[in-house]
Amino acid sequence: MKNRLVIGVLCFLGFFKIGYAQEKQPNVLWVLTDDQRYDAIPAFNKMLHGRENSALGYVESPNVDRLSEMGTTFINTYCQAQGCAPSRASMHTGRYPFRSGIYQFEYFNNNTDNSYPLLPEEMVKLGYQTLHVGKLGVRIRTLKNNNAVKFPVYQVDIDSKIIENEGLPEWGKESVVKEVNGVKLKKPLKNVTYFKDADGTIYYKSEVLEKENPQLSGMAKEAFDKYELFYKYNKKKGQPQSVFNKGVLAGVSPQPYGKTRDGHYTTSFVNFLENENKQFKVGETIFGGVNSSKPLFAHIGYDFPHTPVLPPKEYRDRFQKYSYDIPELTKEEFKKMAKAFQKRVNLSYSDDYTDVEKQKMVQDYYAFCAYGDALIGEAVDAFIDYSESKKQPWLIVYVCGDHGWKLNEHGSIAKNTPWEIDSHNPIIVVSSDKKKFPKGKVVRDFTEFVDIAPTILNAAGADIYSNSFKHLDGLDLEKVVSGNASVRDYVIGESHHGIGPRAYIRTKDYMFSVKTRPNSKRGIKMDWAMNASYQDLDPALYHTKKDPQEIDNLAFNSKYNKIAMQLKEKLLNIVIGDGRSEINWGGDNYGKNTKAIGTKVYKSNFAKGSHDFKLKLANTK
Repeated sequence: MKNRLVIGVLCFLGFFKIGYAQEKQPNVLWVLTDDQRYDAIPAFNKMLHGRENSALGYVESPNVDRLSEMGTTFINTYCQAQGCAPSRASMHTGRYPFRSGIYQFEYFNNNTDNSYPLLPEEMVKLGYQTLHVGKLGVRIRTLKNNNAVKFPVYQVDIDSKIIENEGLPEWGKESVVKEVNGVKLKKPLKNVTYFKDADGTIYYKSEVLEKENPQLSGMAKEAFDKYELFYKYNKKKGQPQSVFNKGVLAGVSPQPYGKTRDGHYTTSFVNFLENENKQFKVGETIFGGVNSSKPLFAHIGYDFPHTPVLPPKEYRDRFQKYSYDIPELTKEEFKKMAKAFQKRVNLSYSDDYTDVEKQKMVQDYYAFCAYGDALIGEAVDAFIDYSESKKQPWLIVYVCGDHGWKLNEHGSIAKNTPWEIDSHNPIIVVSSDKKKFPKGKVVRDFTEFVDIAPTILNAAGADIYSNSFKHLDGLDLEKVVSGNASVRDYVIGESHHGIGPRAYIRTKDYMFSVKTRPNSKRGIKMDWAMNASYQDLDPALYHTKKDPQEIDNLAFNSKYNKIAMQLKEKLLNIVIGDGRSEINWGGDNYGKNTKAIGTKVYKSNFAKGSHDFKLKLANTK
């Protein structure tokens, strides 16, 4: 009897210790890339299409592939907006654009009655030390004395601007240029783009600089030739190729592996972890290292493969041996496109680039992705090593792009449209607790970027089902894995940049998109779309099951009329009538939205509860 009692006590104590370990807050690493297509990841291609390569050709990502083996992949995740700023805002707020009122590249404030703490703020409340490294892209401000001032989203912020101001990366913008290579300028120039070579030589790209200072003439051309640059140009808009164009679509990095912007992000993160409770430098800027007394929430925002597309030489050389199948735009496809899509394609038209140029931009894009994958591997390994050395549980959330990017699909080199290649961005979650996110598991249910915040908060110990978190629109991915969350019949989003105000809904068989308002003047004619004619809504409908490349717009095909009307009603009831918010962030500037001083919230809630994840469509047979 005595032995049984001792054994029972020991078992209870053992259970208590195990339970305590499981409840311990995990360190969290959130990795986000920029403008990355899902097809740059062989593991995703295999899950979706049964092959490792992209439809265009060869790709590689051994480290992200490894993450997919270590954890759970949410392969059918879609972003809420196909532009950097609104997409990143949806992740940090856990809210749809039509609920947060953040639709495009506006600067917004946190002083409205529709404002809630961002994900990193909530993590601080839960006892975390928060760190951001690299690109953030969340344009939040706070009001002080009727002025909008910068708001510190993360406690430790090794922002891309700091890396740039320290003169560390291979490219950037110098805020004020007074002297170039010992030559004093006739007058200072602001915000001049530059490329920095490995030996410290700086090449400025400025037509004004060279005109005003003839002795510097040819500098942009020298960089153009040296780094084999290929800039965006647009014959349709009368814009030829020029050494002064914007948007580097291809070229070789002026810096070697690890010394690029993204390389410095990884190095800074590793240095942060290695300088436990100590200070360290990024350039000459001093930061505090990891606080070992607190759990860590770290976010790395990589720039790759966003333009300028400049992979280091060894990656670029290797990918130049591959030939890619470039998609082409037909007259029939363009003619059937929604007007908003035609506008976006025309603004970034690439179908008339030469075959050599098309190959170059695709080769370098995928080479850049492969380089970034290596950096991600270094960051992930350092994070796991740190966590395990402290015997702390850990969680990694990898997000493949804030949205996608077209490589001549639909005749364009751009983003901003709700087509598949712009909006499909899988997520991988890896946990030290394999019961929560099992190894090698693939979840095919629809998931969305708004799921990121509740997933991380739940893992950190927040009661996400309390009133404090009722504003969150997403689902906890841990519940999605276990089958205890609502299964979505559709995903939705709304984005205004590049194509005008426009929402989309996607089901397993269809993608439907319409215009949501007549212009960007917030709070005016919010119900416009409910009364507009079908033609004025500029609809797009693709039967993705039969037409996965989304070539044939069926919006005006009578066979699909019932489907189109059902999708229109569901989508508009949700985005226009189920908790819609519009905020005049820019004061009297409406769509310009640079001041971030507006706080008036306009609401529309005539169809409350429409967003229930359920949608049964008519049969077209």
